[in-house]
Amino acid sequence: MDYTLNQLRIFKKVVEFASITKASRALDLTQPAVSIQLRNLQRQFKFPLYETINKKIYITDYGYEIAQNADIILAEAELLQYKMRSNSDELFGNVKFSIVSTAKYVLPYFIKDFSHQHKAVDFTIDVTNKSGVLESLEKNETDFALVSLLPQHINTDHLALLKNELYYVSNQRDINELDINSQPLIYRESGSATRQLMEDYIRREALAVKKQITLVSNEAVKQAVIAGLGNSILPLIGLKNELQSQELFIKPMPLLPIVTNWNLVWLKGKRLQPAAAALLDYLKENKHQLISQNFGWIDEVKASI
Repeated sequence: MDYTLNQLRIFKKVVEFASITKASRALDLTQPAVSIQLRNLQRQFKFPLYETINKKIYITDYGYEIAQNADIILAEAELLQYKMRSNSDELFGNVKFSIVSTAKYVLPYFIKDFSHQHKAVDFTIDVTNKSGVLESLEKNETDFALVSLLPQHINTDHLALLKNELYYVSNQRDINELDINSQPLIYRESGSATRQLMEDYIRREALAVKKQITLVSNEAVKQAVIAGLGNSILPLIGLKNELQSQELFIKPMPLLPIVTNWNLVWLKGKRLQPAAAALLDYLKENKHQLISQNFGWIDEVKASI
């Protein structure tokens, strides 16, 4: 057989999503490129790996068997690559993260110096919703997750990195109580940690919500608030530019901010590869310095509220 590791990786993603479209997005490839590699792989097998019915792809039993073998082959290939480099002092490997969307304002600042120091270490960062992050963690498809609420049904270890503080925000500087009561409230989608924290606060304070608008990302919520569609409760970490440009303003409210932590999470008992283990040690040793270097603006904002 003359299959390639790239073909096996692509086939694994197609099996995972049962969709060429979703697999191509996950791999950052075009759909034609994925389809071509899939066909090239299929030509090397006597029995079909998949069927296409009404434009929907179905993996055959034989295809699932090949996907399981692909897992083993790719893992061995990664191990072989590591062993080829292990005789040198250079740290090598690929550290995989699965993070919720707001965590994109956090993670890069904690890994950038480590990345510069260890140029042979690669990073794969999958930005998805909370349920996707937890699924990836539970299936052991990632080294680390970055979440603001610790998973309750998965046995994990964690390292708290940075406080996550949520404030009431508006596009009006001097919003009053009447405006607050009359304005729609903009929510994240069901299942997001921000949505959960927001709803818990609204229940505790027995706030009357005149109208509810739901959007699927913090970026979308921010833009809706800037446009005057309504107000919201959002993590401070993602508001730096909008507060500085005075497109958004924080309104002090009872029992706000809501405070949680951004937590780096990994499966309890997981045997981390050397690069991931080295990164974890680095974060434990340097997190306070990294917070001081990269997030000092948060204290300035809080002092001005």
